[in-house]
Amino acid sequence: MVLNRLFRRRAEPDVQVQQGLEKTRRGVFLEITRLFDRSTMDDELYEDLEMLLIQADVGWDVSQRLVEDLRSQVRDRRIVHPTDARELLRNDMVALLELATRNRKVKILQRGVPWVILVVGVNGVGKTTTIAKLAAYHQRFGRSVMLAAGDTFRAAAIDQLQIWGQRLDVPVIAHGPGADPGAVVFDAMQAAHNRGADVLIVDTAGRLHNKTNLMFELGKIRKVMQRHVESAPQEVLLAIDATTGQNGLIQAQEFSKSVAITDIMIAKLDGTAKGGIAFSVAKELGTPISYIGTGEKATDLAEFHPDTYVDSLFFGVGEGL
Repeated sequence: MVLNRLFRRRAEPDVQVQQGLEKTRRGVFLEITRLFDRSTMDDELYEDLEMLLIQADVGWDVSQRLVEDLRSQVRDRRIVHPTDARELLRNDMVALLELATRNRKVKILQRGVPWVILVVGVNGVGKTTTIAKLAAYHQRFGRSVMLAAGDTFRAAAIDQLQIWGQRLDVPVIAHGPGADPGAVVFDAMQAAHNRGADVLIVDTAGRLHNKTNLMFELGKIRKVMQRHVESAPQEVLLAIDATTGQNGLIQAQEFSKSVAITDIMIAKLDGTAKGGIAFSVAKELGTPISYIGTGEKATDLAEFHPDTYVDSLFFGVGEGL
């Protein structure tokens, strides 16, 4: 049996995702693509593939699994042409990402009832910019948005959020540095109710401090929210910095031990030549990857779709068929 050539049945192109992943596509994934330009399948190809996947931040265990699955399928299907094996690899990569996204819950937004998004993550992952991108994302659907500066630990975090609020014409509820985050969230929830806001996005402190304190602080914030909206926060979004590679995964694992994460945003994908962190996150956390950051502007956020993501790692705009 001869398989269709790689990406003949690929997803409809998403220009934003393709452009955001250009640096990744021109990096390690270009070398992976070239591996399959060989005339025959051999052990060296598998060894090189595993090495490149690890270099791409796919992770040791996940890389081994992908290579072993590929070996098995090539053997069982009696694949001869490397280009056909590449199609199998592509399908396995998509399937791996779909394991996490299948757990994604359908979002139900009711106008005038705050849909509360609690954004968590360590300092430096681009959390404040992620909040701005989420605000712009919901504005594109005609939803009214408010922001809450719940990271009172850093004065700069409050200032940055207020600047984004001015740019996007979005109200920001804030207290002074060192204020009680619970008090900020209380005022924000009240304001969201009084103004009939559709979406309230809440920033949180990004320090990975003592887990007990982290759980207590976030638990307190959650209780304050639920006085106004019983199901809040309906979304707990963890921001991960793609440029930190496997360190980003370790940070995510630490947060997930203390917080019930519902969604993941992989930020700064445009700034890395690797980009394989999504596969490690999908395998190790199993939490839905809902969004990816594709640039520095507020509009540079895309919904995450496994087939589009994998195909964009290998082909740019106008390339491929």
